[in-house]
Order: sequence, then structure tokens, then C-alpha cells
Amino acid sequence: MLLIEVTNARQVVQQRIGKLGARLIGKVVDPEKQVEEALMQEMETAFKEFGIEAKISSVANAQTIGTGLLELPIQVRATKEVHHDD
Repeated sequence: MLLIEVTNARQVVQQRIGKLGARLIGKVVDPEKQVEEALMQEMETAFKEFGIEAKISSVANAQTIGTGLLELPIQVRATKEVHHDD
């Protein structure tokens, strides 16, 4: 199982649309969700290319604490099933 925590979502959005756009969008749209959706799409493409089948989930409220702990509960924002097409 892989766990990826995006720690710079606001900076990524800011790089893509500029500081003013990031401020405006940050009031309306969750930058973490936007970056996670883009990352999920890229992962799906790469996984299909390698024939990997997976379930990718975007979750809210999970926190990593150091290297040995994951704080829960989590709220699943989105799930994507990736299947190998024969």
C-alpha cells in the first residue's frame, strides 16, 4: 500500500494560476482536492501503461505524524479504480 500526502497543494495551485488567482480560488475551491484530482489522473494513466490495477483514494482529515503514525478518521473524497484493459 502506498500513502502519498501532498504537502504543497497551495504552492502548486499558485504556480499554475498565479498568486491572485490562487487567493481567489482558495476561497471557493479546495486546492488540496484540485491537486489530488490531477495527481490521481496522472497515476491512473501511468498505472494503465504498466498494466497495474489499483484503487486510488483521495481522503480528507488524515494526518501523518512522523514516520510511524497515521492519525484517523478519514473522509474519502474520491476513489478511482484502475483496471488493466486487455
